[in-house]
Amino acid sequence: MSNIVAIVGRPNVGKSTFFNRLVGGREAIMDDVSGVTRDRNYGYAEWLGRNFTVIDTGGYVTGSEDVFEKQIRKQSEAALEEATVILFMVDGNAGLHPYDEEFSRIVRRYKKPTILVVNKIDNAMRTHETAEFYSLGLEANIHGISSASGSGTGELLDELITYFPSVDADDPDAGIPRIAILGRPNAGKSSLTNMLLGEERAIVTEIAGTTRDSINARYKAFGKEFILIDTAGIRKRSKVKEDIEFYSVLRSVKALEDSDICVVMLDAQHGLESQDMAIIWMALQRKKGIVILVNKWDLIEKDNHTFGNYEKELKERLGPLSYIPIVFISVVEKQRVFQAIEKAIEVYDSYKTKIPTSQLNEKLLPEIEAYPPPSWKGKYIQIKYVTQLPTRSVTFAFFCNSPQYIREPYERYLTNKIRLHFGFDGVPINVVFRKK
Repeated sequence: MSNIVAIVGRPNVGKSTFFNRLVGGREAIMDDVSGVTRDRNYGYAEWLGRNFTVIDTGGYVTGSEDVFEKQIRKQSEAALEEATVILFMVDGNAGLHPYDEEFSRIVRRYKKPTILVVNKIDNAMRTHETAEFYSLGLEANIHGISSASGSGTGELLDELITYFPSVDADDPDAGIPRIAILGRPNAGKSSLTNMLLGEERAIVTEIAGTTRDSINARYKAFGKEFILIDTAGIRKRSKVKEDIEFYSVLRSVKALEDSDICVVMLDAQHGLESQDMAIIWMALQRKKGIVILVNKWDLIEKDNHTFGNYEKELKERLGPLSYIPIVFISVVEKQRVFQAIEKAIEVYDSYKTKIPTSQLNEKLLPEIEAYPPPSWKGKYIQIKYVTQLPTRSVTFAFFCNSPQYIREPYERYLTNKIRLHFGFDGVPINVVFRKK
């Protein structure tokens, strides 16, 4: 990623609206309340054949001791450090603000190509209102635009791409496996992301709901490269009262849908609760590979039987989903964290495994002969052979004379035999029956 554009400025000037316009979707949450965006949010955009990475940042406020605003400042400065070009956005309706003047001094320190973007200039008649921002003393051209309508963005982008040193790929993350980290609020998702990446990629506090947007980051381990997706906590719909949290949950569900593997984090002190099961079922319905991480294991008082009893209780709660691997971790103590990622990679490898038809028939036909499908209404059912279908999810087709008479218990029997011989831990298996 050599062409990186950071959109920075004080709160509520329209950075996220402009970010969404550039990336062509509602990737960042927008609201009239200031301080909605907290973490750095990355997306990809294209203009006149030039591809680039866009970073949306939280509103920069100086002199505040608020826990979130202090962390947002760090996130904004990290974006400035990464950027090839800086888009410094101000509010044309509100005019010059003391925060703009303070932040301009910080922007100047980085000595990078900068464009001053005066937002909320809705028509050409108002372009004269941009002149007062020359007093910021930036060596930058000024563009009056409207993030909401798109007015003036063409001319801005024409100048922006002249600063790019290279031609980037359409989407550098295309084709890379995606691991979504999901769970209820305060389970430790952002702490896990930061620990793995070795940087404060996401803001972490004891306050539930700190993460709002879904945060994507590249991660390499065990010889494989992944996209890690840190998501906002998913609570029961009845407990979601604010619009911002509602949209955060929608982003988390979209991250689940876009992922290959779902890592569901539990709080060891609370165990497997109904909302955790709801998240797991969402992943199953979308045919995703799943790993369960029991975080905060260091806070549990233990004896020789604690681990075994806890795991046994979890598997009993999971019932038919007991094939999902469980890893007990402590992000704070860095216990078994890399083992957890190794397990997620194993599940991904299983998720992509294609078993040769000869091997399937060699292992499964003797099992079927030993325990054939029960007859139905005097019909004797013969399964001739089995093959794995070339579908995105793991699907096996059994060809037989009367597929309509095979019942669910026998389907579960076949699924268990597939797992016995070929593994597929953490991977949902579909079994279909076709007429031969």
